[in-house]
Amino acid sequence: FNADFDGDQMAVHVPLSLEAQLEARVLMMSTNNILSPANGKPIIVPSQDMVLGIYYLSMERQEKHPEYLENADGTKVERLQRFSDMAEVHQALETKAVTLHTKIIARVPQADEHGKVAMQRFETTPGRMLIGECLPQNHKVPFDIINRLLTKREIADVIDQVYRHTGQKDTVLFADAIMSLGFRYAFKAGISFGKDDMIIPDAKVKMVDETKELVAGYEQQYQDGLITQQEKYNKVIDAWSKCGDMVADAMMAEIKATPIDADGKEAQINSIYMMSHSGARGSPAQMKQLAGMRGLMAKPSGEIIETPIISNFKEGLTVLEYFNSTHGARKGLADTALKTANSGYLTRRLVDVSQDCVITEEDCKTENALEMRAIVQGGSVIASLGERILGRTVAEDVLNAATGEVIVKSGTLLDEAMVVDIEAAEVQSAKIRSPLVCQAEQGVCASCYGRDLARGTPVNIGEAVGVIAAQSIGEPGTQLTMRTFHIGGAAQINETSHLEAISEGRVEFRDMPTITDKRGRVLSLARNGEIAVIDAEGREREMHKVPYGTVLMFKHGDHVKIGDRIAEWDPFTLPIITEQSGVVKYQDLIEGITLEEQLDDATGIAQRVVTENRATGRKKKEDLRPRMTLLAEGEGETEAARYMLAPGTTLSVEDGQTVEAGDIVARASREAAKTRDIT
Repeated sequence: FNADFDGDQMAVHVPLSLEAQLEARVLMMSTNNILSPANGKPIIVPSQDMVLGIYYLSMERQEKHPEYLENADGTKVERLQRFSDMAEVHQALETKAVTLHTKIIARVPQADEHGKVAMQRFETTPGRMLIGECLPQNHKVPFDIINRLLTKREIADVIDQVYRHTGQKDTVLFADAIMSLGFRYAFKAGISFGKDDMIIPDAKVKMVDETKELVAGYEQQYQDGLITQQEKYNKVIDAWSKCGDMVADAMMAEIKATPIDADGKEAQINSIYMMSHSGARGSPAQMKQLAGMRGLMAKPSGEIIETPIISNFKEGLTVLEYFNSTHGARKGLADTALKTANSGYLTRRLVDVSQDCVITEEDCKTENALEMRAIVQGGSVIASLGERILGRTVAEDVLNAATGEVIVKSGTLLDEAMVVDIEAAEVQSAKIRSPLVCQAEQGVCASCYGRDLARGTPVNIGEAVGVIAAQSIGEPGTQLTMRTFHIGGAAQINETSHLEAISEGRVEFRDMPTITDKRGRVLSLARNGEIAVIDAEGREREMHKVPYGTVLMFKHGDHVKIGDRIAEWDPFTLPIITEQSGVVKYQDLIEGITLEEQLDDATGIAQRVVTENRATGRKKKEDLRPRMTLLAEGEGETEAARYMLAPGTTLSVEDGQTVEAGDIVARASREAAKTRDIT
């Protein structure tokens, strides 16, 4: 409820009748609501101090130079202290023979399929064994799942597995045990931080100077009239946001480092890094503002101010930088106050439209299906195929492309184990049922809906899935409004301007006519061309759409490796490229009506820009269509190509000029980068 005790008020409901008490106990008790109905992930997860304590317990630190023992076959093994059971480990911890983070080899009780418990050897740390004591004995939840560095996300994953394999009661007990353990060791660790824990990277000055030079170069290009103001603005913003990321990465690398001294003892890990990395408090974005550079700020209108804030909070801001940053901070406060009401209203409207969407039958027997594949953006996988199809019903058999065997039969509800098999077989796409294709007379059928996320079982008839969906969308609304407030208006934008291969194979260009310009670059002339990478078995591993005017780095059929840059383009302008050589002729481009010379105040350079039709009277009736035609060179005036020009297009060539194939004759600016709110 996000309630705090500065005067918040709330109603208290007392269930009086037996039925009301029963209902409250079954439906509302916290122990019956371990999974979130919004996404099926555990909602009961440790936070803050508990996460920090568990992260601290599960850390591994080198105490001295490692010693090695040689086996009979000549292989080397690290010499570690050995313990037969937990009691010995407790004793060693009490006598300070080991620390919580020492690497040891110990025997841990593990259950097999039949529930028989036997001791098994693990290379671990005393801290991780303490966490292991809380785990329920079950062969599906082995000690391995906690024998690693545990961050908040990993702990949620462990709770998820415990719930799926051991049931509700064990999960509740496990969550309780983890809670007290986390609090106890957060207190024992005594983690705190001071100003000196924020490390400003030495490379910062050099990075900032390089970016300043780059920006000065763009400024010069603009003064010389090579680029428009919009392009300059976009390039400057891009340069500074890259610089901010580089400084942040350098800062992270320095904060993360744990140098080893002469005795082989590893330094204590930075406590700010521990808090952020464990997921207890703080984010890289906040660390960046404390010890990196604050970066670009947004004006209240959402435009980004060109001059970034180079200082961070540790160095302190100059007066001008402080003034620039007040914009964002004040806007954050105003937005938070205004938007909280909006998000409640949004939820209400969502519930209103979706309340009749109820599960009415088991299976509507539809033939329709949706094809799902992994979502890839800018060379990285945002959502894998497995994540997208988990908990859905398969509409047709999923086959292993290499062997042709059936992995999952049609009509099966996918669970975690099946998804792992599908991903292991490198299946590229799968057809699934979805409420979008459901043909039930009223409401939705259970097969199209899939898994009931709050319980992890197939959905029951009569479940009000529409309301659940509406509330799941509305609930984060309030939190998202709060986000602007916490970041303090620091701007974040992402423009992709190139395509890198994320798998190895040969490149295929589909529906993509190309042209080579006079600089020898190969340009794509397709409005919706596709680039695919096909592996050795002939399976399509990835497919991307690229914009018109993309520069291609490879030829059709070339072999690419992971990380190779396949194509790049200018994200800020849309070029118009000639497909053959000839002479340019303006048509319906009339000075003062559809064309104007815009004089740039800063550079004094005139540029010809197509405008909206400004004609009045009879002229207005004749519809003017500004265009540029290309006349083929040679006998007579045969029209080779015609390019329609939208208002706002900057012309790069004169009337009557001769152009080569692949030349850019005009450029249209794309929308400038703005920061947008999530409402």
